[in-house]
This record gives sequence, C-alpha cells and structure tokens, in this order.
Amino acid sequence: MVGEKRDGRQDRWSKHNEQRRQQIIDAAIAVIEAGEPGADVQVQQIAVRAGLSRTVIYRHFEDRADLDRAVQQAILDGLWSDLLPGITLDGTVPQIIERVIGTYVRWARAHPALHLAADHDIDGGDDGPLQQGMEQLAGRISAIVGTAVIALGGKPTEEEAEALDPLIYGLVGAVFGAVRRWLTRTGERLPAETLERLTAQSIWFVIDGHARGFGIELDPDLPLEELLSQETLAI
Repeated sequence: MVGEKRDGRQDRWSKHNEQRRQQIIDAAIAVIEAGEPGADVQVQQIAVRAGLSRTVIYRHFEDRADLDRAVQQAILDGLWSDLLPGITLDGTVPQIIERVIGTYVRWARAHPALHLAADHDIDGGDDGPLQQGMEQLAGRISAIVGTAVIALGGKPTEEEAEALDPLIYGLVGAVFGAVRRWLTRTGERLPAETLERLTAQSIWFVIDGHARGFGIELDPDLPLEELLSQETLAI
C-alpha cells in the first residue's frame, strides 16, 4: 500500500510538471506571436506571461537552448498537424500540390513570427526540430510518390529509385526556402495567392518532368486515384 501511495504521488507530480512545462511553452509561443518577427524574446517576458518566476522556468528546462528547442517543436507540431492530413491521393496531382502548399503558405502568413522562430538555428546542429519535421514530411511524400510511380507503370532504375528520397527532401526544402524568403523580404510583398500558385506550378513542373523520364504521362486533370485505378486495370 505504501508503494502504491508513493506511486500515486509521483504520478500526480509528473502530471503537474508536464502541465507546468506546457504552460511555459504556451507562454513563450504567445510572447513570440505578440512581437515582431525575429524580435528577441527574453525569459523574463515568458515568465511574466506564464505567471511564474525565471527560477521556476529553469526547473523545467536545462537551459535557454532546451527551452527554445521545446518551443520550436511545439510550433512545428502545430504546422505538421495541418500539413500531413493534406498529403493524400484525393484530387489531381496539381490539386494535391496546391492543397499542401496553400496550407503551408496560409499558416506562414498568419504566423510569420512563429515561422521565423521555428526556422531559427539554435545550436548549429543539423538535427533540430525543423530538420526532423522536414524529413518526416519528405518521407511521407516519398512513400506516396514511390508507390504512385510503380502503380503507374514507371520503371525507374535502382539508382533513380534511390535518388527519390533526397530529391523529395530537396523539393520540400525549396518550398520552405521560398516561403522564408517571401516572409523576410523588405518592401512590397508578393501576394500570398500568387506565391501559392507559382510555387505549386514549379513543383508540378519538376514532378511532371521526372514522371516523363520514368515513361509516365500524368494527366493534370485526372484525379490521382482514378489515374491509379485505370493503370491497375490496364495491367
């Protein structure tokens, strides 16, 4: 019984710590959103917003870099939860591309300060939350594209199939880079709708070009599921 009571206290304490940690992360995101994109955010600002002291904040995070990584992860988790559901076979290939890019551009336009914070290099590494998320996103897209290539009768060489992952990762990185540049340019900004359209067209041109190289003719007006179904029946 004593052990059970102790475990109960430990569970409540762990839950309290998780809630307090989330409280701090939410406060940090609120401070970032309230400021200008790229503005320096002090721990004291976060503490005030959370209704806590700096000392309490550092009980839940090893140092400032640890706090920043947790905030980045939370920001990106929100973005990925918006993006990933759109990566499906529903619609034509151009529509699928436009759906995902449109979701991303609209999120970036609505949260420019969060976008910049998520893109900030905290400790000079190449395995931060943004890179990990981009790998997850690229992996999801690569799996769909690879399946579609085979289902459509494409016959990529072993080398070409192996190149699919870095190529898709490069396309994802190019889209992020384009939006980052769009957000940070001074002067009159290109309308978001125009950026969405041109970026989606650029991705379509690359995908269509590679498809032709695999011997596949993609009909931009035919839903992908229907296109895959026709090819499956033909086989």
